[in-house]
Formats: sequence, structure tokens, C-alpha cells
Amino acid sequence: MFIPKRAFFEPQALDYPLGQKILKQLKETHIPITITGSHNRVTGIPGKTSDEAYREGKKTLVVGVRKSKTFQTCKPSAHYQLPLTTSCPGQCEYCYLQTTLGKKPYLRIYVNTDDILAKALEYINERKPEVTYFEGAATSDPIPTEGYTGALAKTIAFFGQEPYGRFRFVTKFTEIDSLLNLPHNNHTTIRFSLNSASVIEKFEHHTPSLDKRIVTAQKIAAADYPLGFIIGPIFIYDQWRLEYGALLEKLHDRLQNTPPKNLSFEFISHRFTKRAKENILAVFPDTQLPLNETERQFKFGQFGYGKYVYRKEEMNEIKTFFTEKINTLFPLANIDYII
Repeated sequence: MFIPKRAFFEPQALDYPLGQKILKQLKETHIPITITGSHNRVTGIPGKTSDEAYREGKKTLVVGVRKSKTFQTCKPSAHYQLPLTTSCPGQCEYCYLQTTLGKKPYLRIYVNTDDILAKALEYINERKPEVTYFEGAATSDPIPTEGYTGALAKTIAFFGQEPYGRFRFVTKFTEIDSLLNLPHNNHTTIRFSLNSASVIEKFEHHTPSLDKRIVTAQKIAAADYPLGFIIGPIFIYDQWRLEYGALLEKLHDRLQNTPPKNLSFEFISHRFTKRAKENILAVFPDTQLPLNETERQFKFGQFGYGKYVYRKEEMNEIKTFFTEKINTLFPLANIDYII
């Protein structure tokens, strides 16, 4: 579980039983507590340089009340984001949230989970009899803070009773034992973000190893959850076919004893925005990420900003390689998308 260096509370958060519980929990571990006026504007996180500010932000927990009445869309993985948490303690150099979370990407949790789920129910009822999908990790990894909020457990139980609602989230982290015996009713898909061994070593700092993630995925499969894997961001480099092939073969071998009932894959190629590149270089000046715009194709994304993606012929190589591998190793699995 994530242990912050410091924590901030909105005053309204202490009006909720969960807020009081989290406050007591943090005080028992002697975490310094500060009251802040808004969970969106937090002052008092140290850091004079970009890298100091980033790393201190990653060690900070902010507890608040979510007041917004709308959910963002979440293509291609779901219809809507389900905003349970923001940010995560991992320090992945390539993270797309470099663009959106600011210079101090603190972890934010909400104490009014019931209000958030009530809004999700409104969206479900609006779209009935179609099934509505919600993504719980669009701007976060929700596992590291689950020990404080219990939000995932409550959400999984909620969706287990909703015939027209489905929930999904992705994680790199492994503290999932509290989720194993929940009445999920196959309505929640838990996915794990994986990458080749060299990519994890170079770029995914302060995250569990590949082997630990796969062991955790085996537990999820044994608990009869629909299981998914996001392979990404996919990089093209000298040994990329060999290393990604080894990753999928290892995954195939490890899942033999606990074959999942519903298995899905999502493949996401590396892309970056100009703003993200600037932020990455400020925080990780010695990064080995491939950030040369002249080697990429410029493309506008769904939110209107431009990004640099692999060229069409390179994307075709990625699509062909991973499609063939999945068809061979996991013939019953579904490929949700390759982008």
C-alpha cells in the first residue's frame, strides 16, 4: 500500500466517515497532515526544481470530495471514466499523465464514493438497455490507495449487481487480495499493464516487477474475474520482436494452471505530445525514451491536441506481430484494439 510522505485534507472530507477513518489511519503512521482549501489547488508540496517537484508530488496524498457532476468519456476502452482516484506512486518516464497532472502529480482520493457510484447509475439508466462500460484507471492506478478508501471493493460489488453496467480498471501494482472474494458476477474486468523486460527496467520506476504482476494476474484468474492485459507502450527497438515475444510466451506458460474464462488484450504503441516531451525532459533529463519528432507521424487525438505516433508502416508491423502472437498463444482471447 502507498505510504505518503505527507497528506492534505479538504475540510469537507472530514464530514464523511471515510474521511475520518483515513485521517486516523494516517495519524497512526505519523504522516504529517495539513488542511487545504481545495483538492485541485494544493500548496505546500516542496520542490524547487522540476524533478524535485515531480518526486515530492508522487509522495503526497490529497483527500477530498469530488463535486463535479459529469464524467469524461473514455475511448476506446469504455464509455466513461469512473473518477475514483488520480495519479499513482509509480514514476514511469513515458506516462501520458505527464501532460495533464501538472508539475506536482500528487495522489488524490475521494471520500464520497457513494455519490460517484450514484452518478454512474444515472449514466447506466440513460443508456439502458445497452450495457455501459466504465474505466476506473483513466487518470490513475487505483490499487495503491485502495487500502485507504476501499473504493474498488465497493465499486466491484456495486457493478456486480448492475445488469447493464460493467467496470474495468488496469494496474501495475499487486495489492489485490482484498478484491479476490468479492461478488463481482463477472461484471468487472481487471487488467494488468505489462511490458518487455528491458522497457520495465529502463522506464517503469517504483513499480512491481513483471513476474510479480503475472503472479497477481494468476490470482485474479483463479478468482474467476474476467482478466485482461494492456501491453504498452510498445516501443520499436533492435530486439523488440524477441523481447515482446518472450513476454507473451512467459504469460502463456504462467496462465496454464489457472486459465482465465474471459481473456482480453489491448495493445498501445508509444506516442507523445510536445508538452509531454517538455515535461519528461524536465523531470528525466537523461531519459532514453525515443522522443525524436522527425522519426514519427503527427496525428490529432480525440481531445483535439496533436501527438507523435509511429508511422503507418511501423504500426502495420506492430499490428501483424501481435495479432499473430495472440492467435497462436491465446487463440480464445479477444484483442480489444491495437493502436
